[in-house]
Amino acid sequence: MSSNSTATADEQVELWKMKKLIKGLQSAKGNGTSMISLILPPKSQIPQFTAMLATEHGAASNIKSRVNRLSVMAAIASAQQRLKLYTRTPPNGLVIFCGTILTDEGKEKKVNFDFEPFKPINTTLYLCDNKFHVEALAELLETDSKFGFIIMDGNGSLFGSICGNSREVLSHFTVDLPKKHGRGGQSAQRFGRIREEKRHHYIRKVAETAVQVFITDNKVNVSGLILAGSA
Repeated sequence: MSSNSTATADEQVELWKMKKLIKGLQSAKGNGTSMISLILPPKSQIPQFTAMLATEHGAASNIKSRVNRLSVMAAIASAQQRLKLYTRTPPNGLVIFCGTILTDEGKEKKVNFDFEPFKPINTTLYLCDNKFHVEALAELLETDSKFGFIIMDGNGSLFGSICGNSREVLSHFTVDLPKKHGRGGQSAQRFGRIREEKRHHYIRKVAETAVQVFITDNKVNVSGLILAGSA
């Protein structure tokens, strides 16, 4: 079996596991607001979310209902423990679900999940509810098509890709194009030729960069291309 076939098979297995997990999380219900959904996008600062959970834990101590107060504080404490397992956010982000759910028999059960999504998740979320919020994860499954985009103006160009709610900058560069010359005669014609030559080189560099980032092994690696900018 080729390496590409193996990679595809592994991706399908991960996709199946994710679908099964999301289905289970969607069906889970609890009493009060003791089910925590926490999502950190890529490159998030772990200390920032650690501090946020500490603040939320302190605020939860003011909940009037003793049962709900203890359940929420326990869920936040579990989320804090899960977050301590990471020194930095994984490349695709981090998802944490903690709380007390009701089983089919009506009994309470504590559950804790922490994992890196199978592709980048560009969502920041913290919610205490009577259910887990998996909308952002479900969206990753529904939007597999990747589109490329080029934003181009007189100062430079930016190349990126977008897939669902995930965006990635692939390349960018700046350019210094000469402005229109106000003088007349031969000087204006000469500056005009120089300006047109630089504009031509700029457009050619944009085209060459587009080939580098949107074509891999002689195959286009995006479903479509979006062009934007100002003249």
